Amino acid sequence: MLYHLFELLQNYDIPGLGLFQYITFRAAGAAITALLISFVFGPKIIKIMKVKQIGELAKNELQNVGNHSTKAGTPTMGGFIVLASIIIPALLWAPLNNIFIQLILFTTVFLGLVGFIDDYLKVIKKKQKGLIGKYKLVGQILVGLVVACVIYFFPNLFYDGFEEVKSLTQVPFVKNISIDFGLLYIPLVIFVMAATSNAVNLTDGLDGLSIGTVGIATLAISVIAYVTGNANFAEYLNIIYMPGAGELTVFTAAMLGAALGFLWYNSHPAQIFMGDTGSLALGGAIGCLMILLKKELLLPIVGGVFFAETLSVILQVLYFKYTRKKYGEGRRIFKMSPIHHHFEKSGWHESKIVIRFYIMAIMLAIISMASFKIR
Repeated sequence: MLYHLFELLQNYDIPGLGLFQYITFRAAGAAITALLISFVFGPKIIKIMKVKQIGELAKNELQNVGNHSTKAGTPTMGGFIVLASIIIPALLWAPLNNIFIQLILFTTVFLGLVGFIDDYLKVIKKKQKGLIGKYKLVGQILVGLVVACVIYFFPNLFYDGFEEVKSLTQVPFVKNISIDFGLLYIPLVIFVMAATSNAVNLTDGLDGLSIGTVGIATLAISVIAYVTGNANFAEYLNIIYMPGAGELTVFTAAMLGAALGFLWYNSHPAQIFMGDTGSLALGGAIGCLMILLKKELLLPIVGGVFFAETLSVILQVLYFKYTRKKYGEGRRIFKMSPIHHHFEKSGWHESKIVIRFYIMAIMLAIISMASFKIR
């Protein structure tokens, strides 16, 4: 909204208003706004959650793991802080007539709503499992289907020439090679959105782990969004140039500010948990960003921590079922999955696990950005 207001005021030749045309300036404004919202409203939301006794339920499977038994009752649904810190700055600083911004806002809000329903059923209605898994998946598929159909069937909404790249995805580490999935691009988008959303949700198991790694991944995606929307950088790096996609830098800056702001309260010992309200929305946003930027194949690297967490669960389940069928007794690869709980049961302190995962996330973010030059 501020973008459109100052765009209108530019007609009156007021000095200094030209700054609002620069993505970098508005990205900085979005990040600072997100931090301010977190710091101003965070304590108020935490206080409300405590008064209303909206706290984390005890998880039986984690009673003997680390210090999880002491976390029951900690305020949850902190995703409200995260979502407010993303959506409000994006509305203020990004052009709302930009289709890239419209789709990423739709994804974030919709999946935030799905996550809220899950949290509401668990915390308010005291239903241990919350929203039934298949219904949660339906919501993820639906948002993925909407994004996929807009990209594939309405390329004119983006820019002239988008028709040529609508179903493409660029192969990392190699020059001028893209894969055209054709109509199969629609199920690919749905899979990426659902998988990434669930992956971030699985990672949200230790104080500061999920929000910190999301922030690190978002910083890398901010760089990717900026160079993708800049004709000179895109040509220099031999990547698909996407006019208008650079505005996603403003959204990712808001995400980064929101992640830092929430980490202030979620770092060990956590004052509030994010809940599915935040984790599903953030995961879906990361997936949608990489789809809109045509960098889906880079997701296992830039989101490598989330990928590893999900893979650990898949391997654990498959191996357990295989050994139970073959030997009559299920066996495990890890002491517990997702893999951060394996390290907890191995005697690692929660803070050590989180910091080491941060280090891995930073290394993967650097590799992701380096992939544009190593081609």
